[in-house]
Order: sequence, then structure tokens, then C-alpha cells
Amino acid sequence: MIVPAPSSPSEPLPFFVYGTLRPGEPNHDVFLRGRVREVEPARLNGAVLYEGPGFPYAVEAPDGVVRGELVTARPEAYGGLLTALDRLEGHGAGDPRNLYERIAREGVREADATVGRAGGYVAGPAVTARLRDAGRVIEGGVWSSRR
Repeated sequence: MIVPAPSSPSEPLPFFVYGTLRPGEPNHDVFLRGRVREVEPARLNGAVLYEGPGFPYAVEAPDGVVRGELVTARPEAYGGLLTALDRLEGHGAGDPRNLYERIAREGVREADATVGRAGGYVAGPAVTARLRDAGRVIEGGVWSSRR
């Protein structure tokens, strides 16, 4: 089950990114350049990726896997980055109209299979319902805007 992340975690978590925030994608430099200290390949188990108009959505699915990166923010940039990402992802705490919900889950580093808590964004409830009904799953859980 996807668990909503607290609005202000007591300990900064790395972010799991899988779409336009990945290295080489349009929002990576805009939002992450200069604010992060590490980016490493990772996966999020328990979710699948759906094609969206211009960007993907991760949706809870017990046997699914989404591939992306874990992004560790610089401590001094964490609060501002979290605010900027919430705005980008259309997330407002407790808002039923959210495009994305902020979550905290276990991410798996690809290099050594280390498991650790990570924050990220998945499709909000209304978007999830539409995608499950009529969306297209991205096989393999990897999205790129340059298809």
C-alpha cells in the first residue's frame, strides 16, 4: 500500500524520480541542478508506470516495478526543493484534486540492492481511477520523453 508522506518529514528523505525529473529530462536541470548532492539508479517496487500526456504516472500495483533514480538533496536545499516539487506535481496536502500524492516508500538502489526510505509522487486517487480504467501501462517501468 502506498503511504502518504508526512507534510514535513522530521528527517529529509531522498526523492525517487521516474519522469521529467530524471537526468536528461526537461525538469531535472530546472528543479534539481545545484540542489542535490547525489543521483543514483533505483527502483520502486509495488507500482506500475502509466503513460500520461507529456509525463508518466506511477500507480500502486503489488507486482509492479518502476525504474528511476534516487535523488539526495543538499540539506540546506531540502525544504525549498520539497515546496517546488509539490507545486510542480500539483500536490496540496489533503486536496482530493491532487494530480499526484506525495508518498514515502522503500526505494531500492540498483548498484547494491540497498533498501531505504524515499519520498516521491504517485498518481492521485482520481487520476489513478482513470488510468486503471483506460490508461496504457508502460512495460518495463521505464519512461523517457524521447520515445
